[in-house]
Amino acid sequence: MDEKPAAFATRLQSLTDTILGDYEHGRVIDRLEMFTQPDSRVIHELIGKLMRLVFPGYYLDLAYRIYNPKNSLSTLVEDVAFHLNRQIAIALRDCDVPDCGAVEARAEEITAAFLAGLPEIRALVDTDLQAAYDGDPAATSKAEVIIAYPGFYAITINRLAHALFQLNVPLIPRIMTEYAHSRTGIDIHPGARIGRYFFIDHGTGIVVGETTVIGDHVKIYQGVTLGALSTRGGQKLHGQRRHPTIEDNVTIYAGASILGGETVIGHDSVIGSNVFITHPIPPYTRISIKNQELQYKNGQGYVLQPDVPSENAAWCYTI
Repeated sequence: MDEKPAAFATRLQSLTDTILGDYEHGRVIDRLEMFTQPDSRVIHELIGKLMRLVFPGYYLDLAYRIYNPKNSLSTLVEDVAFHLNRQIAIALRDCDVPDCGAVEARAEEITAAFLAGLPEIRALVDTDLQAAYDGDPAATSKAEVIIAYPGFYAITINRLAHALFQLNVPLIPRIMTEYAHSRTGIDIHPGARIGRYFFIDHGTGIVVGETTVIGDHVKIYQGVTLGALSTRGGQKLHGQRRHPTIEDNVTIYAGASILGGETVIGHDSVIGSNVFITHPIPPYTRISIKNQELQYKNGQGYVLQPDVPSENAAWCYTI
């Protein structure tokens, strides 16, 4: 018998014992009980099913041959209700309701309330669709917005997640919005309150914090942060207002950072690119950074006049 495999097997058993022993410290990361928290894979599948309920003609399940769409949608509603109810019950049991009977009853009530609110969510989403189509001259149709726009996708998932958040469902709303975040680069906390006709243009790098309030007809571009002024207080800040309020008819251009719970951007204002705001702004205000100075140099470091380029210059600019 070859001694090397035998020696490695002995060493592997020792390593296994060490790893298993590391689960005995009683930390949260040491929990071994399975199926005691919502399954993110099931939640991700539920997102796809909910998108089919919101947009029945655009998100189809190609695994089925459909002759009567309403029959298919009826089955889909029951499927969503079953799986969502189970995941909500798991989330409740894991957090704050130890009694199984109470958990099941509460999960059913929440599931029913959420499904009852779907028409209202769809009405809000329809305003977002109109805002995207009206606000982007590159949009050739509303169907293009539904199918292809990451900002619209992220907003729709946030609308669904926010409804569950308002029903005090633990964890699941955050799984939903983080899924949208991973797909689009747009990070909107499910607790954020967003009005009608909300439009995200391009979208990558947008961050909207938990206690943010956004009014109607607001448009924001890529790289915008609606965040907290400071998070050094950690959990002591939990539940406190720490993110800004954006009133109606505000446009926020790329790269702007608006921070703090006391910061209110007054209605009908325009916030220019790359500004940093930590104090209230009155209505009808336009904010921008003064033109930055560009300096042109050739390959030898000589400063050039921008309107008289050198024939062999290696162009660059500094800010």
